[in-house]
Amino acid sequence: MFEKIAMPHLDSAYNLARWLTRNDQDAQDLVQTAFLRACRFMDGYHGDAGGARAWLLTIVRNTYYTSLRDRRAQRDDIGFDEELHGQDEDGCGIAPDAAGGNPEDILARSDVKEGVNRALETLPRPYREVLVLKELDDLSYKEIADIVGIPIGTVMSRLARGRKLLLIYLKQHTDEK
Repeated sequence: MFEKIAMPHLDSAYNLARWLTRNDQDAQDLVQTAFLRACRFMDGYHGDAGGARAWLLTIVRNTYYTSLRDRRAQRDDIGFDEELHGQDEDGCGIAPDAAGGNPEDILARSDVKEGVNRALETLPRPYREVLVLKELDDLSYKEIADIVGIPIGTVMSRLARGRKLLLIYLKQHTDEK
Protein backbone atom coordinates (compact mmCIF):
# COMPACT_ATOMS: atom_id res chain seq x y z
CA MET A 1 0.00 0.00 0.00
CA PHE A 2 2.85 2.40 0.83
CA GLU A 3 4.37 2.05 -2.64
CA LYS A 4 1.02 2.75 -4.28
CA ILE A 5 0.50 5.94 -2.28
CA ALA A 6 4.06 7.26 -1.91
CA MET A 7 6.06 6.33 -4.99
CA PRO A 8 4.15 8.52 -7.47
CA HIS A 9 5.34 11.52 -5.43
CA LEU A 10 9.03 10.62 -5.25
CA ASP A 11 10.01 13.29 -7.81
CA SER A 12 8.14 16.03 -5.92
CA ALA A 13 9.75 14.92 -2.66
CA TYR A 14 13.21 15.00 -4.22
CA ASN A 15 12.55 18.38 -5.84
CA LEU A 16 11.61 19.94 -2.49
CA ALA A 17 14.51 18.23 -0.75
CA ARG A 18 16.96 19.48 -3.38
CA TRP A 19 15.88 23.08 -2.96
CA LEU A 20 15.94 22.83 0.82
CA THR A 21 19.34 21.17 1.07
CA ARG A 22 20.96 22.74 -2.00
CA ASN A 23 22.85 19.50 -2.57
CA ASP A 24 21.99 16.36 -4.54
CA GLN A 25 23.45 13.84 -2.10
CA ASP A 26 21.85 15.52 0.92
CA ALA A 27 18.53 15.65 -0.94
CA GLN A 28 18.70 11.93 -1.69
CA ASP A 29 19.48 11.18 1.96
CA LEU A 30 16.66 13.44 3.11
CA VAL A 31 14.11 11.78 0.82
CA GLN A 32 15.24 8.34 1.92
CA THR A 33 14.89 9.27 5.61
CA ALA A 34 11.54 10.95 5.01
CA PHE A 35 10.16 7.96 3.10
CA LEU A 36 11.31 5.62 5.86
CA ARG A 37 9.44 7.77 8.36
CA ALA A 38 6.38 7.85 6.13
CA CYS A 39 6.47 4.08 5.79
CA ARG A 40 6.82 3.68 9.54
CA PHE A 41 3.84 5.94 10.20
CA MET A 42 1.69 4.81 7.28
CA ASP A 43 -0.92 3.52 9.73
CA GLY A 44 -1.42 7.14 10.87
CA TYR A 45 -2.26 8.33 7.37
CA HIS A 46 -6.02 8.44 6.97
CA GLY A 47 -6.33 10.36 3.72
CA ASP A 48 -6.83 9.15 0.20
CA ALA A 49 -4.17 8.76 -2.48
CA GLY A 50 -4.88 12.32 -3.68
CA GLY A 51 -3.75 13.90 -0.42
CA ALA A 52 -0.64 11.76 -0.15
CA ARG A 53 1.61 14.28 -1.93
CA ALA A 54 0.98 16.99 0.64
CA TRP A 55 1.39 14.46 3.47
CA LEU A 56 4.73 13.23 2.08
CA LEU A 57 6.05 16.72 1.33
CA THR A 58 5.20 17.71 4.90
CA ILE A 59 7.26 14.77 6.13
CA VAL A 60 10.16 15.75 3.84
CA ARG A 61 10.04 19.33 5.10
CA ASN A 62 9.75 18.33 8.76
CA THR A 63 12.58 15.82 8.39
CA TYR A 64 14.77 18.54 6.91
CA TYR A 65 14.07 21.03 9.69
CA THR A 66 14.54 18.35 12.35
CA SER A 67 17.94 17.42 10.92
CA LEU A 68 18.84 21.10 10.64
CA ARG A 69 17.90 21.67 14.28
CA ASP A 70 19.89 18.61 15.35
CA ARG A 71 22.97 19.78 13.45
CA ARG A 72 22.65 23.25 14.98
CA ALA A 73 22.63 21.68 18.40
CA GLN A 74 25.90 19.92 17.54
CA ARG A 75 27.64 23.02 16.25
CA ASP A 76 27.00 26.72 16.59
CA ASP A 77 27.15 27.83 12.99
CA ILE A 78 25.98 26.12 9.80
CA GLY A 79 27.67 28.04 7.02
CA PHE A 80 27.08 27.69 3.33
CA ASP A 81 30.16 26.22 1.73
CA GLU A 82 30.06 26.98 -2.00
CA GLU A 83 32.35 24.07 -2.89
CA LEU A 84 30.43 21.59 -0.75
CA HIS A 85 26.88 22.70 -1.62
CA GLY A 86 27.37 24.14 -5.10
CA GLN A 87 26.16 22.72 -8.38
CA ASP A 88 26.70 19.10 -9.20
CA GLU A 89 29.37 18.00 -11.70
CA ASP A 90 27.14 18.27 -14.74
CA GLY A 91 26.05 21.76 -13.71
CA CYS A 92 22.24 21.64 -14.12
CA GLY A 93 22.38 22.40 -17.86
CA ILE A 94 19.83 21.21 -20.38
CA ALA A 95 20.75 18.03 -22.21
CA PRO A 96 21.12 18.66 -25.96
CA ASP A 97 18.75 15.84 -26.96
CA ALA A 98 16.09 16.95 -24.49
CA ALA A 99 16.13 20.60 -25.54
CA GLY A 100 15.99 20.17 -29.30
CA GLY A 101 16.78 22.98 -31.68
CA ASN A 102 20.05 24.54 -32.61
CA PRO A 103 23.02 25.10 -30.26
CA GLU A 104 22.16 28.80 -29.77
CA ASP A 105 18.64 27.92 -28.56
CA ILE A 106 20.01 25.23 -26.27
CA LEU A 107 22.55 27.66 -24.81
CA ALA A 108 19.93 30.40 -24.33
CA ARG A 109 17.56 28.01 -22.51
CA SER A 110 20.41 26.69 -20.42
CA ASP A 111 21.43 30.25 -19.47
CA VAL A 112 17.86 31.12 -18.45
CA LYS A 113 17.52 27.96 -16.37
CA GLU A 114 20.86 28.55 -14.66
CA GLY A 115 19.93 32.19 -14.01
CA VAL A 116 16.63 31.23 -12.40
CA ASN A 117 18.34 28.53 -10.34
CA ARG A 118 20.97 31.02 -9.13
CA ALA A 119 18.23 33.50 -8.30
CA LEU A 120 16.30 30.86 -6.33
CA GLU A 121 19.47 30.00 -4.41
CA THR A 122 19.77 33.62 -3.25
CA LEU A 123 16.27 33.75 -1.78
CA PRO A 124 15.78 33.34 1.95
CA ARG A 125 14.59 29.79 2.69
CA PRO A 126 10.93 30.70 3.54
CA TYR A 127 10.45 32.37 0.16
CA ARG A 128 12.39 29.73 -1.78
CA GLU A 129 10.38 26.97 -0.12
CA VAL A 130 6.93 28.30 -1.10
CA LEU A 131 8.11 29.26 -4.61
CA VAL A 132 9.43 25.75 -5.24
CA LEU A 133 6.22 24.17 -3.95
CA LYS A 134 4.01 26.49 -6.02
CA GLU A 135 5.94 27.00 -9.25
CA LEU A 136 7.84 23.74 -9.61
CA ASP A 137 5.45 21.30 -7.93
CA ASP A 138 2.25 23.18 -8.82
CA LEU A 139 0.68 22.77 -5.38
CA SER A 140 -2.35 24.79 -4.32
CA TYR A 141 -2.11 27.52 -1.69
CA LYS A 142 -3.95 25.27 0.74
CA GLU A 143 -1.56 22.36 0.15
CA ILE A 144 1.45 24.64 0.64
CA ALA A 145 -0.08 26.09 3.81
CA ASP A 146 -0.63 22.58 5.17
CA ILE A 147 2.90 21.45 4.27
CA VAL A 148 4.66 24.52 5.64
CA GLY A 149 2.31 24.98 8.58
CA ILE A 150 1.40 28.60 7.91
CA PRO A 151 -1.87 30.38 7.01
CA ILE A 152 -2.84 30.67 3.33
CA GLY A 153 -2.44 34.45 3.52
CA THR A 154 1.18 34.00 4.60
CA VAL A 155 1.73 31.62 1.68
CA MET A 156 0.39 34.25 -0.72
CA SER A 157 2.51 37.04 0.79
CA ARG A 158 5.66 34.89 0.76
CA LEU A 159 4.99 33.99 -2.86
CA ALA A 160 4.53 37.64 -3.78
CA ARG A 161 7.68 38.73 -1.93
CA GLY A 162 9.67 35.78 -3.26
CA ARG A 163 8.62 36.50 -6.84
CA LYS A 164 9.53 40.16 -6.37
CA LEU A 165 12.98 39.29 -4.98
CA LEU A 166 13.47 36.79 -7.82
CA LEU A 167 12.56 39.44 -10.40
CA ILE A 168 14.91 42.00 -8.81
CA TYR A 169 17.76 39.51 -8.85
CA LEU A 170 17.13 38.52 -12.45
CA LYS A 171 16.89 42.15 -13.62
CA GLN A 172 20.14 43.08 -11.82
CA HIS A 173 22.03 40.16 -13.27
CA THR A 174 20.56 40.54 -16.75
CA ASP A 175 21.60 44.21 -16.78
CA GLU A 176 25.16 43.25 -15.84
CA LYS A 177 25.65 41.20 -19.02
